Amino acid sequence: MKFCKKYQEYMQGQEKQLPGVGFKKLKKILKKCRRELQAHKDLDGIPNTPSCPNHCSVCDGSFFPSLLKEMSAIVGCFNERAQKLLELHLASGFRKYFIWFKGKLQGNHVALIQEGKDLVTYAMINAIAIRKILKKYDKIHYSKQGQAFKSQVQSMHIEILQSPWLCELIAFHINLRETKVNTRTVSGLFDGCSLTFDDGKPSLSCELFDSIKLNIDLTCSICLETVFDPVSLTCGHIFCYICACSAASVTIVDGLKVSEPIAKCPLCREAGVYEGALHLDELSILLSRSCQEYWKQRLQTERVERIRQTKEHWQSQCRAFVGV
Repeated sequence: MKFCKKYQEYMQGQEKQLPGVGFKKLKKILKKCRRELQAHKDLDGIPNTPSCPNHCSVCDGSFFPSLLKEMSAIVGCFNERAQKLLELHLASGFRKYFIWFKGKLQGNHVALIQEGKDLVTYAMINAIAIRKILKKYDKIHYSKQGQAFKSQVQSMHIEILQSPWLCELIAFHINLRETKVNTRTVSGLFDGCSLTFDDGKPSLSCELFDSIKLNIDLTCSICLETVFDPVSLTCGHIFCYICACSAASVTIVDGLKVSEPIAKCPLCREAGVYEGALHLDELSILLSRSCQEYWKQRLQTERVERIRQTKEHWQSQCRAFVGV
C-alpha cells in the first residue's frame, strides 16, 4: 500500500478530527507546478532542463505556506494533548481527581497508556508524511529547497520530532513498565520505545515505523554527564537544569524564566530559548530509576550547590533591603 493511502486511512480512522498533512492537495500543487513549468518551457522554446526557477509562483504562493500552516497546527495539537496527558499522569491526590473531573475523562490507566501510544504514533506518522512530501518536492524540482525548508521550520520550533513532549511521552511509556499497570492489556505497546546505554551514555530511542527511528541523546553537553533534573530548551536541546541556569547566567533561585533574551543555547547558539524551557519530569523519573547510584551522587552534589546559591541569593536580597 502506498504511504499516501495508508496515511489517509490512518487520519480518517481517528475518533477526533486531528490536524494533518494535506498530502493529496500538496501533491496536486506539485503536479500543477510541473505542468506549468513545462508549458512555459515549451512556449519559450527552452530545452527540457531539470530545473525550477528561483521564484516559482506556484511553490512560493501555495506549497510552502500551506505546509507551514499544517505543520504548525500538528505540533500545536500534539503538544497540547501530550501536556494534558502527562499532567494527569503526574498529578496526585485531590489535584488528580480535579483534572479528571475537569477533563471529563475516564480515570483508568489503560486509557492513559492508549492515549500516549496514539500520540506517539500521530507524531511519527506525520513526521514521515512531511519528510516524504518534501522529498517529492525536491525530486520534481531537482532542488534542495525542500531540505532547506525543513531546516527553516526547525529554527521556528514547529518540527514535531523536536518537541520535548515527544521525549516525555517516550519516557512515560517506559516508566509504565515499572509500575503495577504492566498487564497483558497493555503489553506490546512499548516495543518501539527503549532506554539504551552505549558505553555508559544513555539515549532514548523510538521506532514505531521502519522508515524513521528517533534517537535522543541524554548526555548534557555542558557537564558531559547524564542529564540530571533535565530541562529542554525551546530549540529542543536537553541539559541539566543547573547547567542550563549557568549557561543562561541566572541562579537556580531565579530560574530560567528571568534569563536575558540574548542568552543563547550552548549547542545551536540560538537566542531566546530559555524562557520557555520545559522540565522533563517523566524523563527525570526514568533516569532516577535506571541510574540509581549516579542519581544519588548527583542529588547530594547539587543539594550543596543549591544551598550555596540560595544563601547567596538571600544575602544579596537582605543587603539590598537595608541599602548596603
